[in-house]
Amino acid sequence: MTGNVQGVFYRATAHKIANEIGVFGFVTNMADGSVSIEAEGTDEQLIKMIEWCKKGPPNAKVIEINIQDGIFKGYKNFNIRY
Repeated sequence: MTGNVQGVFYRATAHKIANEIGVFGFVTNMADGSVSIEAEGTDEQLIKMIEWCKKGPPNAKVIEINIQDGIFKGYKNFNIRY
């Protein structure tokens, strides 16, 4: 995600939402000011997570999201990476 997505509790809120939805993976801040999420789940779960990512937490201003298919890694939970 790009935009105003760091310093607005994006990672913490993404962690909470992912756990509510049942998505596994991680969220991390990137050096360029964006946020990256790797997520695994059912199609329905991933659609819900993507819809949340488009908005983010209240103080975020998401400009763009880039969605890519990836290789299944078998995450067991959803973590915040620092």
